[in-house]
Amino acid sequence: MEAPLAERIRPQRLEDYISQSHLVGPKGSLTQQIEKGIIPSLIFWGSPGTGKTTLAQIIAQESKRPFYILSAINSGVKDIRDVIEKAKQSGGLFTAKNPILFIDEIHRFSKSQQDSLLAAVEKGWITLIGATTENPSFEVIPALLSRCQVYILNPFSKTDLEALLERAMTVDVVLKTKKINLQESEALLRLSGGDGRKLLNIFELVVNAANEDEILITNNRVLALVQQNTVLYDKTGEQHYDIVSAFIKSIRGSDPNGAVYWLARMIEGGEDVKFIARRMLILASEDISNANPTAFIMANNTFQAVATIGYPESRIILSQCAIYLATSPKSNASYLAISKAQQIVAQTGDLPVPIHLRNAPTKLMKELGYGEDYKYAHDYPNNFAEQEFLPDAISNTPIYNPGNNTRENGTREFLKNRWKDKYGY
Repeated sequence: MEAPLAERIRPQRLEDYISQSHLVGPKGSLTQQIEKGIIPSLIFWGSPGTGKTTLAQIIAQESKRPFYILSAINSGVKDIRDVIEKAKQSGGLFTAKNPILFIDEIHRFSKSQQDSLLAAVEKGWITLIGATTENPSFEVIPALLSRCQVYILNPFSKTDLEALLERAMTVDVVLKTKKINLQESEALLRLSGGDGRKLLNIFELVVNAANEDEILITNNRVLALVQQNTVLYDKTGEQHYDIVSAFIKSIRGSDPNGAVYWLARMIEGGEDVKFIARRMLILASEDISNANPTAFIMANNTFQAVATIGYPESRIILSQCAIYLATSPKSNASYLAISKAQQIVAQTGDLPVPIHLRNAPTKLMKELGYGEDYKYAHDYPNNFAEQEFLPDAISNTPIYNPGNNTRENGTREFLKNRWKDKYGY
């Protein structure tokens, strides 16, 4: 069976590697390390198809080191120990043969699996290169993360994607025998979403579907063909971000039917339960917030539960939470408030704290008036005393605007009774 296009043209040398110039360009942070063969343990963090596996293979090739690959999906502690034993026999600390262990989707490793790597990394038996699509701050244990340098791989730019297509037509043993007229590339680039592998898969699909001697590639042709083969791309997991986007937008749009459907698509695709739960936790704050504060509690409890239970039972918990969030009243008032506050900070800089709000732990500070005229709310009727809590330069500036829902309408009335016309409530 013929290998996919992306595999056939996978670069073997650094000069053929496309994109990530901030890492491997002439002044890239990894370039000199690769050239000298002095490679620390690394974590590559980036979305699918950004070249993480390819870069790891090139690093091993350029530094002439043994290269072992494990996938976190189907490898266990025993597999890790077997590789470490082989690595210990083939080389040691600071030797040219110090092997590289590449772990794809390292975020899927459990704590015990990650713990099994610590000694080997610490003692230099292996150089670890992990690849993850998830924030390593959340998914990689601190002890292992502290022993690795984290590098972010960016989605392919338009220029990178165009260069990738040109490389495919030029160097691939199959495509270079065909007469391809790439008349339009906008649809190819847009559908790829910055994913180089996805771009090549779509491109190969379009080329293979053509029967004519001169293959004319247009936007309409690409779109029509890809729509007919949507399931193909779903099965490979390359619509990962599109599907989670549809899931979140279904919940935000208060449609539990859409939410559960897209949830099922992610579950059937083997999506990480914590990834799904984390997205719902973020949504509970961003899109529901104080319209129903219990939504955040539900989402947080869901995250804790599925992290402990796992599949298949977690599907029920995820479904319950998704339906609850979808049928909750919505508000993005907290999201808008912090965004506006950050914008004000960016525009006005470090404004001084009003003197009556300052802390006065020393005699000198008290003599300078720190804390003077501050009104302790509990000393006043209804536990409220009107005073200014913003810097003078932005005094009376409204930042939080309650959403239009039952709970936040009550909040609006509460604030209006307290602050009268000060903030326009």
